[in-house]
Amino acid sequence: MIDAAFSHLPALEPGSVWLVGAGPGDPGLLTLLAAKGLFEADVIVHDALVNEECLALARPETLVEYAGKRGGKPSAKQRDISLRLVDLARAGKRVLRLKGGDPFVFGRGGEEALTLVEHNIPFRIVPGVTAGIGGLAYAGIPVTHRDINHAVTFLTGHDSSGIVPDRIDWEAIGRGSPVIVMYMAMKHIAEISANLLAAGRLPSEPVAFVCNAATGRQQVLETTLGEATEAVAASGLEPPAVVVVGEVVRLRASLDWLGALGGRRLQPDPFRRSGKVQA
Repeated sequence: MIDAAFSHLPALEPGSVWLVGAGPGDPGLLTLLAAKGLFEADVIVHDALVNEECLALARPETLVEYAGKRGGKPSAKQRDISLRLVDLARAGKRVLRLKGGDPFVFGRGGEEALTLVEHNIPFRIVPGVTAGIGGLAYAGIPVTHRDINHAVTFLTGHDSSGIVPDRIDWEAIGRGSPVIVMYMAMKHIAEISANLLAAGRLPSEPVAFVCNAATGRQQVLETTLGEATEAVAASGLEPPAVVVVGEVVRLRASLDWLGALGGRRLQPDPFRRSGKVQA
């Protein structure tokens, strides 16, 4: 049955590059195409946020290279990573670039693909489950719920220089988006919270930080927008984290399915609760 599932899928050809999303952490969230590529690759170039259990699908002889970029830590330059993919493909290797989440959602996949186009390297994009959806699902928080929101905004908490992007229209987002999902925002939560409060969001609005989402190390901090900065500092939690602002956070009291597996009693109607923050 496994062979039949893979038989109709395209092959990772020599001299080409696949830009593959590994999902937010759990290897079970890999797509069939991603799993096939991992097995066929001659070289895998992977990010820091990739769960190493995903690499177990590679053949023993596959060359595995680390090319992680983490804020505030020594990291390879993006241009060097992109050109490394070009060199490997030109050497006739079957190259798989493995990225956490989805390569086209704050994953620099577009930058790397443009470099491949520049050098006439054939490539394929293999989408993955982005942390802003899959990671929150593992915390029991849906990004949409028809009784709460009909829109959601995804944004990054820092730009290439490591600071909060100055091109984000916080006032417009604050007014127009009932749910805001933020990547790489934990380090700058004080500034981001201040921006959202200045834009009119209520200090009592629920906020959740999901750290190491969809892994055995997952931790979730529930707080409010007004208390987020102090709550993060007191918790001792550290990135990687995905942050969500909005009433959907209250649904975790009912939908924390992982917590239920560990014995948590779920609430049938979270919106009758007082809104008190849960640790």
